[in-house]
Amino acid sequence: MNRAEIIGKLEEVYGRLSDFLLDLSQDEYEYAPEGKWNAGQQAEHLSKSVRAVTTGLTVPKLMIGYKFGKANRPSLEYRELVEKYQNKLSDYDGPAPSAYSPGKVKFVNAQKNVKNLQDAIQAMIKRLDGWSGSDMDKYIFPHPLMGKITVREMLYFTIYHAEHHHGLIRRYLKGV
Repeated sequence: MNRAEIIGKLEEVYGRLSDFLLDLSQDEYEYAPEGKWNAGQQAEHLSKSVRAVTTGLTVPKLMIGYKFGKANRPSLEYRELVEKYQNKLSDYDGPAPSAYSPGKVKFVNAQKNVKNLQDAIQAMIKRLDGWSGSDMDKYIFPHPLMGKITVREMLYFTIYHAEHHHGLIRRYLKGV
């Protein structure tokens, strides 16, 4: 995917998730199986994750290269990145890092929660203005589960991350 396609996909998947969240009833929004996150918590987790990537995109590229290094391989394609993440996730049995873990989220805050998610994605998209395709393949960011991945791969992950959590919410709601 090129930069424009990545931006389009981010808008599409986060828009679809936002619409879905806003259509949930209170019972649906607050429901989660034991030990799992409810829909609002899933959205808060995504907001925190997106904001972390956006923060990384604001750092001067020279500093990113100095702190994390530069890619020593081509970026994976979207499907390859998703498979890598799914494999790592299947081998991992712990919680999300505390920096990305949500607090308690109630239905009364659903619109605010969704707006926070939408604002986070728009801030990320705005930050992508300063990133060329070659920059996205050259610089790397740390991912808590996958290790160092290219910025392009982090953006692919951000797309898939919304799809993954949207799928979890749908699966959990089958239990309502």
